[in-house]
Amino acid sequence: MKGSYELVIIGGGPAGLTAGLYAARARIRTLLIERAVVGGQIANAELLENYPGFPDGISGFELGLAMQKQAKKYGLEIMAAEVTGLEVIGGEKVVRSSEGDFGARAVIIAGGSEHSRLGVPGEEELVGRGVSYCATCDGALFRDQVVAVVGGGNAAVVEALFLTRFAEKVVVIHRRDQLRATRILQERALASPKIEFRWDSVVERVEGEGRLKELVLRNVKSGEISRLEVSGTFVAIGLRPNTSYLDSVVDLDSGGFVVVNERMETSVPGVFAAGDIRANSARQAVSAAGDGATAALAAERFLGEAT
Repeated sequence: MKGSYELVIIGGGPAGLTAGLYAARARIRTLLIERAVVGGQIANAELLENYPGFPDGISGFELGLAMQKQAKKYGLEIMAAEVTGLEVIGGEKVVRSSEGDFGARAVIIAGGSEHSRLGVPGEEELVGRGVSYCATCDGALFRDQVVAVVGGGNAAVVEALFLTRFAEKVVVIHRRDQLRATRILQERALASPKIEFRWDSVVERVEGEGRLKELVLRNVKSGEISRLEVSGTFVAIGLRPNTSYLDSVVDLDSGGFVVVNERMETSVPGVFAAGDIRANSARQAVSAAGDGATAALAAERFLGEAT
């Protein structure tokens, strides 16, 4: 065992960092483990316009750094590692990671989610060669070129609007005949002269020799097959939870998300879940932060009752 803590938090997004802040301020000896960039998915957001307290918006990277700085100010320990397992042995929880095993009396799972894949031929081979899941990361690489965005929700429309800053044209491919995004985002996208739509369409194949060249599309109503030449494709069709290591540990729903109650308690006493990784999450930075606070307060109560 590399170390023992009162609380281990898995994930360093808004949920995990807020939980860490609350726990550290409560003088709970806490370790937060994050495998990538502290801030989670919001680190890729160029501008957050709906996080309270920032009337002019704030970049996701800046918000993540500020959350980290605030939590560390009160003594939160943060370590870069990938969590590979969680075991419950009696009243002790063992978090297994690429940097060793850590014991804890309580655990908050806030590992978030990853971008869902299309699951079509050619996709995996061309990731990083025209296929991307982050317009903020890769959009500038496609200046004055034609790109596509797959999806019709908030994430897809935000990606499309961002890409209009660089691309000559952005083609939004959606399997329905209308967007699912919030009304204000729909209005912006529909009014943009750079955005066009391929309604009732899905991607059947991604093609190119070493580099993306075109998409093969199928109309879901007519069955008609068409081709779309693009230099880049940005996939924004949802998220999948990072719960592969939790399958036999806590209860998950049919989508793999952690089932919790209103106190963020899982099916295992002393194990909590917060943010995008839990079932029925709003998948917003502000709600994830609220989840983290709720989970930390519940963990504090659990630790107090267990002594």
